[in-house]
Amino acid sequence: MLAHLLRFLLAVQVLVGKALGYLLHRWVHAPLWGMVAWALVLPLAATLALTLESARRSRAPGTPMALWWAAVGGEFRAGVRIFLLRQPWTNGTPVVLPATASPQRLPVVLVHGYLCNHRIWDDVTTDLRAQGHTVLAVNLEPLFTSIDDYAPIIETAVGALLQATDAKQVVLVGHSMGGLAIRAWMRTFGTARVARVLTLGTPHAGTQVEPRTRTPNGRQMLWRSAWLAELLATETPATRGLVHIALTPQDNIVFPQRAQVLPGVPVTEFPGIGHLQMCLDAKVRAWVLHNMPEHTP
Repeated sequence: MLAHLLRFLLAVQVLVGKALGYLLHRWVHAPLWGMVAWALVLPLAATLALTLESARRSRAPGTPMALWWAAVGGEFRAGVRIFLLRQPWTNGTPVVLPATASPQRLPVVLVHGYLCNHRIWDDVTTDLRAQGHTVLAVNLEPLFTSIDDYAPIIETAVGALLQATDAKQVVLVGHSMGGLAIRAWMRTFGTARVARVLTLGTPHAGTQVEPRTRTPNGRQMLWRSAWLAELLATETPATRGLVHIALTPQDNIVFPQRAQVLPGVPVTEFPGIGHLQMCLDAKVRAWVLHNMPEHTP
């Protein structure tokens, strides 16, 4: 569903760019090849504009400009890779069962965030496969529904991995809304099969990015929403003890950035990177690998 939407939006941008190039050719005798140039430039320009605006709105007071600009550049590159080159060009959900999978490595469920799909995990999946993990990256659909509605999708993935590997537990990694979906799944289905939960850029306290959002999951992720408060109230210290949090102080989507924590949960900060970039950054990926628990037969 998301891939179709992104392909449609990309096609619109390309057509608008071609039309602009044609009009410039007619009006000011610009070269005709400008139609191709504008068709290519417009999607990039739109990505850059959205990145700059979100970074401007989310910049915390006192943020060093060097870190802010580093995050802007990294997030722009991540946006191009994820929203223009990866996510539009996919169908279905991959189950990665590497021939070199090690029985000593726990299987991993990867859960993406809002307006994303499983292709955001391409780099993380490659790393985990190289370490011998069996990986399943889910797609959360429909796009606009309650986060609680994603719990059965995660439950199906967990069951499939445990059956395929004969393991007793899984590791779950969530980016952005995906971390909340994992917590919602644990509220419904329990934690007996959970070895660890890793969240990247998850709005545990909610975000101020779009206070006028009308989608159900968007409203649930608003800053200090009632849904988030209820979710936290249902969790025990033992449940939160399974969670490890990674965040970036320059997150351009989830802010206030350093408020995205949970009581008693360890937090690791990765300065100078953006929200989407967390799934691509080498240091964050190394953190994910480092926090994979040992397999217990």
